[in-house]
Amino acid sequence: MDNRYIGILLNDSVYWRIPSGRTRHESLPCYERAGRQHGVRPCYIRLHDIVPGQTTVLAFVKSGREYVRRRIPVPAVIHNRGLFFNSDAKRRIERLVRSGKQIFNHWNRYGKKTIHGLLQLDPTIREHLPETLEATTANLMEMMQRYDALIVKPNNSSIGLGIMKLKRVRDRWELDYAPTFKSRVRKKTSFRSKLPSVLLRRIRKSAYLVQQCWPLATYRGRPFDMRVSVQRGETGDWRISGVAVKVARSQVFLTNLAQGGHVHPLETVLRDYPYLDPVHTRQRVEELSLQVANHLSSHLPHLADIGLDVGIDAAGRPLFIECNGRDLRISFREGRQFEEFQRTYSNPIGYGKFLMDHPPQPFHEQTILPSP
Repeated sequence: MDNRYIGILLNDSVYWRIPSGRTRHESLPCYERAGRQHGVRPCYIRLHDIVPGQTTVLAFVKSGREYVRRRIPVPAVIHNRGLFFNSDAKRRIERLVRSGKQIFNHWNRYGKKTIHGLLQLDPTIREHLPETLEATTANLMEMMQRYDALIVKPNNSSIGLGIMKLKRVRDRWELDYAPTFKSRVRKKTSFRSKLPSVLLRRIRKSAYLVQQCWPLATYRGRPFDMRVSVQRGETGDWRISGVAVKVARSQVFLTNLAQGGHVHPLETVLRDYPYLDPVHTRQRVEELSLQVANHLSSHLPHLADIGLDVGIDAAGRPLFIECNGRDLRISFREGRQFEEFQRTYSNPIGYGKFLMDHPPQPFHEQTILPSP
């Protein structure tokens, strides 16, 4: 077996759980299977343990049935699976890249506004995007003139946190929101023209976007969308690792599993749409997802592993919702789609092996920095 190391870059909160095996959303057995499949050896590292100019690093590696922390050569290829928010971490990663380390997905917290702006540059993708503006008071009032339903979401958030919905109900408007940022409980308040104080307070406190609310297809009256894992594999090309259908819980518009959503087979949720063929519908979603991945990677350096949320309308037209720079992969595990779940680990490791054997050319496109 080729014992070359591929680094898996983790946050401290996951890294120190490795000896116990309780690594939450990161499956070490899946990494090990992927390593055996591609003839490489995963090792698990922290960002501040990698010192520019130093040839070794302390890492967890599997030894027998246990994980031991030992000093090994710094991997030439590293998959970033951590989330880093401060500028010091960003500078550390950039220094490592300049020193010759190949870190793919080295920055994975791009704001929704940044992603939307990039996708708008492609006319074939643009028709699948909701109209989106910064959530100022003036823009909210303008969008309320054009649409009967709107989504108001934080520019930087995930798993459905902080998302609100505005919906016209006869001669009034209704705001659907969570009373606290991390709450799964939903509250509703109605109004005629004066925007609710909770909405104004939130958009003034941090950056929000207001979007046209897509008319998503429903299953038993509940909206659904799809988590599409799009990753580079052992050939270096983008591919679909899996598609999982997420259905919102009753009386809730959010499909996120963290907000109570559930995973169902595509064939099941399309029973209310007998004219939609599941194979063709999935193919259309996958085609758009690959378009999005290829377009984004022409602007964002070292992008190789993303999770897209894509819905469909009643006619089966794919509707882009969101791009996740670090897919937690839990949709496939919760849906018992174990082959797809394993592929979400195997494909990035295969891409790491590809980078070992085919070092990329310097990236010459403009680098788009993440929104503040």
